[in-house]
Amino acid sequence: MLTIALPKGRIGEDSLRLFEQIFGKEFRFEERKLILEVDQFRFLQVRNQDVPTYVYHQAADIGVVGLDVLEEKGLDLVRLLDLGFGRCDVSIGIPATQELDFTKPSYKVATKMENITRDFFSKKAIPVEIIKLYGSIELAPLVGLADMIVDIVETGETMKQNGLKPALSIMQSSAFLIANKNSFYDKKEPILDLREKIKEALHGA
Repeated sequence: MLTIALPKGRIGEDSLRLFEQIFGKEFRFEERKLILEVDQFRFLQVRNQDVPTYVYHQAADIGVVGLDVLEEKGLDLVRLLDLGFGRCDVSIGIPATQELDFTKPSYKVATKMENITRDFFSKKAIPVEIIKLYGSIELAPLVGLADMIVDIVETGETMKQNGLKPALSIMQSSAFLIANKNSFYDKKEPILDLREKIKEALHGA
């Protein structure tokens, strides 16, 4: 049996639809249930940010998660396939009335993605103070807590509604199929077989 960690929300739902397409069966979590077993698959429904952790510690053999979460976590996992859905950008957001300016001596940046943010500014040799927030990040520049934010952007509408604008994309993200290294070694055949079925379903090969 393969254990698969899926994030709650759209990426998880798109993943289950993919399995339905491939295997011609219904893949649906019952209300409030966190485990779904169908044939040779066991699915775990977890928070998006926790998918790499479940896979890394081999509580799941494989998982589906956004590249942004993978990069932020920095865990040693096998990246099997870019699934192409769940696309978004990790972007710098600033007040809509301002222009992006990297000439100040230092900046305060509010974000939940500390590692991605630190890495980006470090490569540009720009000193930053990172303020870790878990939600309502758009508020930070409006009340003087931060000069800018780094956050996920799909349409930019959330920033726009809160008086901000996406000023620069740091990275593009989409959903990835990932595997635990030991699981990939022990269950290589079923994992690669599933990857091929997914590729065929995605690309119509």
